[in-house]
Amino acid sequence: MDRLAPFFERFSLSARVFYSGRLCGSSGDHETDQAGHLHVLKTGSLKIIQPNTRVMVIDTPSILFYPRPRRHRFQTSEEEGAEIVCATIEFGAGMLNPLISSFPELLVLPLDTLPELAPTLQLFFSEAFSELPGRQAAVDRLAEYFLVLLLRSAMNTHVINGGILMGLSDSRLTKAIEVMHKRPETAWSLEQLAQFAGMSRARFAAHFRQVVGATPFDYLTNWRLGIAQTMLRKGESLKLIAPAVGYTNATALTRVFTQRLGMTPSEWLALRQNRAI
Repeated sequence: MDRLAPFFERFSLSARVFYSGRLCGSSGDHETDQAGHLHVLKTGSLKIIQPNTRVMVIDTPSILFYPRPRRHRFQTSEEEGAEIVCATIEFGAGMLNPLISSFPELLVLPLDTLPELAPTLQLFFSEAFSELPGRQAAVDRLAEYFLVLLLRSAMNTHVINGGILMGLSDSRLTKAIEVMHKRPETAWSLEQLAQFAGMSRARFAAHFRQVVGATPFDYLTNWRLGIAQTMLRKGESLKLIAPAVGYTNATALTRVFTQRLGMTPSEWLALRQNRAI
């Protein structure tokens, strides 16, 4: 089974390249309420400036991935500058996509550590630095494809030392995680999930928390609420959403949603829509 497929089926991935070229001096602040950022440094040296964090210097071609909103800006030499491609990334209606949650605040990966991405990078840079017809559409789709490859590589090489990517790489946990992903409407018990993992209840609960960083039911709750957010954005009613994500009625879903996110589903949706205006 494709272990990443449920994330792309349940959460919509979109990228928008907003800058490509040689950056000289300082950039403006990169900041959004809803999106992360993907930056790919092709040449040059880059200082990364973030609030309440020491300045970082990147002087080799690298991927800089901010999976969640985080204010940052860049500084480069006025004389030499740096060639870079910058994109906003949204992967889900809210921030409860567990793939996004499993990444650190900023992931920096030198390009030479990811040789499998080289053919896509070559095409990505070629489109990004061109003025060909259809360039924007092409480079946006390439950024999305590039992120899929990055997620695949992170899972296969254990670049991330925790979270759901580690869980999906664990031979004992992956079957239990897959059934939660596939059937979020099911009233799973700890015993049932442990059986899929071939473990006792206690051992499964402890191992899941150690590897994924959350209890099985905390993870399942976030998965269900993330799907609910996606369905809300599509205009579906709470009455239909609740049973699809494992709650007996809209009231039960609203209670858990509010406890976890600090606002009701309708308040969350209104906030998202206002930010999009």
